[in-house]
Amino acid sequence: MNARLFDSFIERLRAIAEELPDRRTGSNTQYSMADILLAAFAVFFTQSPSFLAFQEAMEQAHGRNNLRSLFQVGRIPTANHIRHILDPVRPEELFGFFDDLLQAFEQTGLPQTMRAVENSRLIALDGTWYFSSQSQNIHCRNCSCIEHKNGKSTHFHSAITPVIVSPGHSQVISLRPEFIVPQDGHDKQDCEIAAAKRWLKANAGRYGTGNDTLLGDDIYAHQPFCRQARLHDFHFIFTCLPSSHTYLASWVEGLAQTGELATLKLRVKGKGNRWEHHQYRWANGVPLVDSDDALKVNWCELTITDGEGAELYHNSFITDWPVRADNVAGLVAAGRARWKIENENNNVLKNRGYHLEHNFGHGEAHLSSVLLALNLLAFALHTLLGLGDESYRLIRSTVRRRQRFFQHLEALTTYLYFANWAALMDFMMRGLEIGPYALPKR
Repeated sequence: MNARLFDSFIERLRAIAEELPDRRTGSNTQYSMADILLAAFAVFFTQSPSFLAFQEAMEQAHGRNNLRSLFQVGRIPTANHIRHILDPVRPEELFGFFDDLLQAFEQTGLPQTMRAVENSRLIALDGTWYFSSQSQNIHCRNCSCIEHKNGKSTHFHSAITPVIVSPGHSQVISLRPEFIVPQDGHDKQDCEIAAAKRWLKANAGRYGTGNDTLLGDDIYAHQPFCRQARLHDFHFIFTCLPSSHTYLASWVEGLAQTGELATLKLRVKGKGNRWEHHQYRWANGVPLVDSDDALKVNWCELTITDGEGAELYHNSFITDWPVRADNVAGLVAAGRARWKIENENNNVLKNRGYHLEHNFGHGEAHLSSVLLALNLLAFALHTLLGLGDESYRLIRSTVRRRQRFFQHLEALTTYLYFANWAALMDFMMRGLEIGPYALPKR
């Protein structure tokens, strides 16, 4: 991969946009669907809400703009026009771009190095909000709703945003999302699990290779969903809290009292290079629920204490992988990697530059979901560029903070024109004195 990586994916997104259904009639077609979609994507990629206005000002002053040179947008639509035209578009129309990005990630070799215990690919599932409002005037037929005791209500949108994770990698790889809809129910668990089952059915043939392991928090550790995961050829490692799985917990306690739990103790260097004591306990073939048709699962637990015996961490998991002394540490490490969907994905999208929960536009049909998809795709493309574009990788590692990088991107593209992506990267490297412009060491 090389500096053409960014351009090739903009070209691919433009090709997808040109195939979008266009419901406009009459003279209201001065902006192509490709220009509208790519203009919206540019806002998310640069994370500059004023990007379109800045480029319009540059066009009026100089007859050229970065929206055209970098994102292949012929005519600059207004933000309101973008919202109006994209509202009827179903987000699933963009899902092919997730597949293109995953294929490109495969070419970098990252997914293969991310394989974990049992050489399995880990796919973390988690639900997250991406729009909410207490205004009674801002909602649509696809909104979910929470009724509060004070008589007010909150309308919101949420989705499952699956990512490939690994205990040893900070990167996550975004996969096709699944949107949670009002028909899924009102309880968080029911809503999220219903959407997760749809995701399984829709994507088993796409992601289920027979050696893929689903990760999830305690709400996924329930018999119907575990059965669905195995039905669709996925393995699973789910957090399993004793408080919500009392029958399983009592069964484990019984095994402990009779000395039938397997154990393993390890001394491990932890944070601050301090020694920690890791104690594992596990049992295979434990009934998940109290019923005649109970699913038999394999249970494992990790307790971490410091040198003085103070507890630093404790959690337990269920899995369909057989647990042994030679893989229990790896299984637990994989289960613990579930937090990366929150820290390296949802938290980054919400708090480190992508403004996931900002109301970029709501619409009456699909606008919020389409904008979420574009935001996820922008995040994924940035991750890919960090692997496949050496200039980008050098700049990001030098600038370090993601938000600072976006600030640089906004400032440069506001005041300066760049003929293409390579010219922008070259200018940034020159200014930072890195890459081919690195100063000789004294």
